[in-house]
Amino acid sequence: MAKISPTSIKYMVHASFRVEGALEKPDIIGAIFGQTEGLLGADLEMRELQKEGKIGRIEVEIERRDKITMGKIQVPTALDQSETTLIAAAIETIEKIGPCDAQVDVERIEDVRGSKRDYIIERAKKLMLEIGGKTDSKEISRTIKDSAKISGVKEYGDEKLPCGDLSEREIVVVEGRADVLNLLRAGVKNVIAMNGTKLPDSIKKLSEEKEITLFVDGDRGGKLIIQNVVENARIKDITVAPDGKEVEELTGKEILMYLRKKVPVKEFFARGGYPKRSFEKEERKEESEKISKEKLKEISEKNKGTGKAIFLDGALREIKSVSVRAIMTTLKKMGKKPFVIVIDGTATASAIKAAEESGIKALVAKNFTTTDTKIELLSF
Repeated sequence: MAKISPTSIKYMVHASFRVEGALEKPDIIGAIFGQTEGLLGADLEMRELQKEGKIGRIEVEIERRDKITMGKIQVPTALDQSETTLIAAAIETIEKIGPCDAQVDVERIEDVRGSKRDYIIERAKKLMLEIGGKTDSKEISRTIKDSAKISGVKEYGDEKLPCGDLSEREIVVVEGRADVLNLLRAGVKNVIAMNGTKLPDSIKKLSEEKEITLFVDGDRGGKLIIQNVVENARIKDITVAPDGKEVEELTGKEILMYLRKKVPVKEFFARGGYPKRSFEKEERKEESEKISKEKLKEISEKNKGTGKAIFLDGALREIKSVSVRAIMTTLKKMGKKPFVIVIDGTATASAIKAAEESGIKALVAKNFTTTDTKIELLSF
């Protein structure tokens, strides 16, 4: 089996899991390979990717509490950003480990190359000083200027998101740290990264007081990010890198050009090619709807970590509380269907489909494995 070189690792997928039963590390790793098999086609088969050295050794940390096994998973990859996010999403679809019900959530995708770049820049500057007059002075000047620009990377919020200067009214939101560095290099300081595909709470709050421009990669992952972010934060404008290109790969001129091409959210969706469902919602919610969202957020917070799904009626009163794994069977047996379901963790495609067929109006969850549904999906 080929081994992944530490120097070739691009991203680290950080996930957590919760299993209703006593399991060992080999059970977790076996489930990751077994239950993702065939999901993404031959090119993204995890066993083959590991043989080819594109996925490294999967690390698992386990903690037991009574009959519950929980812990952390780390999956290093040498894949590109879009492929890594697909692998991460596939891992979240795991519903059983051995004979036990399980729940897996991807917490973040770390760009591990950031620290390497910092080291390279510092080392390069020292080597330049050693070379002295043998190096072209313009080249040294340009490198030092670039270094000064990207040395301004800061951290924001509880998630410690990489960012530049956020004092301006308009903020550019990108996907990862490498994108932030590239924008800083191009002179765009008002930038912050999501650090993965999920929308951090810090950026959601930031969108309430700033004018947000979303700048994503020109791939499938970028489209999914647009859908998720627009549904969960107040976004003013959107711009996308060229097809097949990542923001971190763009030249300074290209970055400025695509930022000039940004368009308001409504216009972006109206041009086609992306789901329009997010746009058809009213920009301003009625006061009663705001109160309902606050109530749902409160219920969702209390439900975190329980592994339960709470069925609510039209007045948001609890009808029933069941295991997340029992959603589909419970819906089939119920006479009067619930109005809203609040799910701890990720709502799977099968659960979303069952809810839609039962006439459920809304689902509340941390994440959704698909957004192709008529049901209103809410994430707090």
